[in-house]
Amino acid sequence: MNRREVLKRLGLLSAAGAAPLALAQQRAPFETLANRVPSEVEGKIEVIEFFHYGCPHCRNFHPLVKDWLTRLPEDVAFRKVPAIWGNDQLRGLARLYYTGERTETLGLIEEAIFAAVQDERRAIHTEEGVRNWITRFDFDHAAFMDTYKSFALQATIQRADQIARTYRIQGVPTVAVGGRFITSASMTGSHQGTLEVVDQLLERIRNEG
Repeated sequence: MNRREVLKRLGLLSAAGAAPLALAQQRAPFETLANRVPSEVEGKIEVIEFFHYGCPHCRNFHPLVKDWLTRLPEDVAFRKVPAIWGNDQLRGLARLYYTGERTETLGLIEEAIFAAVQDERRAIHTEEGVRNWITRFDFDHAAFMDTYKSFALQATIQRADQIARTYRIQGVPTVAVGGRFITSASMTGSHQGTLEVVDQLLERIRNEG
């Protein structure tokens, strides 16, 4: 799901389907960044998944990534960064993601976030929408909302937007590897193929040092 589709139809689902994957027949399975991005985790190879909750491809990629993470090598650090692209709705969904991460409720709510945005069309990019939506979950709602509204979270969201700009992310899901490469299903032909390329790039980085 590329940036143009998101900004054109935000709040709705993109019409992205198999067409972008067909482009993989005509291009390399990854791109090399012109400028290396320094890792934020000392001594480890950083892997970043850029995503957003309105993206059907990100939803399909999600369970594959969860399975891949069960075998994450010790020398690899993984994190997700929500794409914002200067849009208020995506910024609101990024706030929800980081709130779940900080309150350690993300494992409970993340699949439900995808469903709320894509199936139920709920406005959970707003504070009121989130407050009403989380009542279905069994955790401390007051603590969750305190984190959601915190100033520190705003700084995290701004940093996420900056990271995506640094990597020049134009579509999601996109995976950055070692601050040197990016790959996606539009390059590899499938989501599973993307993870296979990630593994290959990790091995290449280890070998090259």
